[in-house]
Amino acid sequence: MTTPVSAQAQQPSLLCVSIHDVAPATWPDCLRLVEAIRAVADIPLTWLVVPHYHFRPERSAQMEACLDASLARGDELCLHGYSHLDTEANGGGLRARFLRNVYTQREGEFAALDEAEARRRLELGMAWFAERGWTPQGFVPPAWLLGEGSWQALRASGLVYTTTFSHFHCLESGKAVLSPSMVYAARNRSGRILSPRVADATAAMLAHKPLVRFSLHPPDARYPELVRHIQQVLKRLLASREAVTKLDCAHRLDGIPGAAEAADAGLTSHPRSHPASGPDSNRQGHTVHNAALRPSC
Repeated sequence: MTTPVSAQAQQPSLLCVSIHDVAPATWPDCLRLVEAIRAVADIPLTWLVVPHYHFRPERSAQMEACLDASLARGDELCLHGYSHLDTEANGGGLRARFLRNVYTQREGEFAALDEAEARRRLELGMAWFAERGWTPQGFVPPAWLLGEGSWQALRASGLVYTTTFSHFHCLESGKAVLSPSMVYAARNRSGRILSPRVADATAAMLAHKPLVRFSLHPPDARYPELVRHIQQVLKRLLASREAVTKLDCAHRLDGIPGAAEAADAGLTSHPRSHPASGPDSNRQGHTVHNAALRPSC
């Protein structure tokens, strides 16, 4: 007689670590964050790339080469807006105005777009990725803000997942998983003091949930106290959770085999964001990557 497996036992225990606002202007700080993470463990990361960050025309061959190498070793690239700037006229109630103007300092690009404009910017971002041979499967809106027009465009985009601040959304199935993001407020001193405590509380709240999201931003790398806290939290989380990319997370939450499971089962999984010619996949099971094999960007 087969003993039923409890729902708790079947529930995944995943960790998604992401580097936000990846662009030539932020690249040195992005590298410092990655170095801090790799000093703890060599885990798969999701890089949230902004095609035209703040409308700056810069291009970095070094950044693109490093992202190519990271993809080849199992990381993921995710589309993170187009300019990362909210260019729309003010509107809505007090809460919307506060979120757009004060809390996010006008960086919530997809907060107030109509469907046509949101679709246009998604297409521009996808085209920018395609020019570099990359195929993003996920989208994270700047500042995690999505207006209704942007939601409509996203649902029709063919992308696999998106995230808001509080939820991970699987677009193919419509499943939404509660997972408030752990994030630091590095812009001011009070935020640097308080946000690590909030991050600890969030991790404790999610201890028995299927997913923890750890979202790092370039300014975090400028403050040693935050970098130390990032490393401490990462050690604790990795003691009980498997680190995966956001795309692998979406597949797991939807019950689709991820890259490693598909290989073990002789199946083909949905494609990760990768160079169009295909990655050199060296991941085996859930083994953490060997740092010596990772790109030293």
